[in-house]
Amino acid sequence: MNDLDALFDRLCPMHVNLGPTGHLRRVGPAMAKLRPDHRLRGRRFLELFELQRPRTAATMCDLAALAGQPLHLRFRDEPSTALKGVLMPLPGAGGAIVNLSFGISVLEAVRDYDLTSTDFAATDLAIELLYLVEANTAAMDASRKLNQRLDVARVAAQEQAYTDTLTGLKNRRALDHVLARVAGHGRDFALLHLDLDFFKTVNDTLGHAAGDHVLQQAARIMVAETRAEDTVARVGGDEFVLLFNRGLDRATLRVIAQRLIGRLEQPIQFGDRTCRISASIGALRSVDATARDPARMMQEADLALYAAKNAGRGCCRIFPEGAGGAGAPGSPTVVRRSA
Repeated sequence: MNDLDALFDRLCPMHVNLGPTGHLRRVGPAMAKLRPDHRLRGRRFLELFELQRPRTAATMCDLAALAGQPLHLRFRDEPSTALKGVLMPLPGAGGAIVNLSFGISVLEAVRDYDLTSTDFAATDLAIELLYLVEANTAAMDASRKLNQRLDVARVAAQEQAYTDTLTGLKNRRALDHVLARVAGHGRDFALLHLDLDFFKTVNDTLGHAAGDHVLQQAARIMVAETRAEDTVARVGGDEFVLLFNRGLDRATLRVIAQRLIGRLEQPIQFGDRTCRISASIGALRSVDATARDPARMMQEADLALYAAKNAGRGCCRIFPEGAGGAGAPGSPTVVRRSA
């Protein structure tokens, strides 16, 4: 290797040296790295590369006529990396030097050929571009991770805002949201407004820890008596609302209420003490409501609950649509649990 070849290797690592017939006499180190398994020396330039613009060159004379013009070409075999170049004739020695670069294909080239900074000329802006891409990738990755953390935190905050921390049930805010959505869709559903009887006695005699335990056990029972698409919410100290996301007839609603009351009347152990409660339930079917207004529906379920309380507790009253059931027209129908 003479001094001129070493100079070209240092300044133009992607160059090719063409002889008078258009055959490669020598290639720069970076160019050799692109086809490590091929013997490039002696190959005809236009057999190795496809000239895409301009398309007029078919011989070395045609190439020589393009001296100084920007060339757009690509390898004919795979990977068919796109290249840019410029050809300059070698005075006296015959032939020409073609200096090549990757242009906008530099990212693909680095990936395909495992190139490093030593494969580029010191003045090649590709190095700065690669650094910028790397920095941008790192910044985007950091931004994506931050957004993911923010999304998780946002979801957690929303979930916390809609959750009763003691029982894990939905809270009143969540119930209002679900009830408004279900009522707005126009499909049939049912509400049970449930109040724990004798809960204050547990709190007063055994303490708040026992009361919390009873609330948690009651919540588990209610969840067990509903489906995943239904909603169970704690809306007050010992008040709960169960929203059944489907239409129910009175007989089915009566069975559910009786089963809930029966299970809640089972003794609940708290350490060596026994807690006893019951439940009063006010029920409302959406088809029986006087209006599909969430606030009005909750009021009518609440009226049925108070009627159950006044009837002696441990029972359910179903709010009728109009006249019917026991009692005066428009009065709730009482349903007592079997002894």
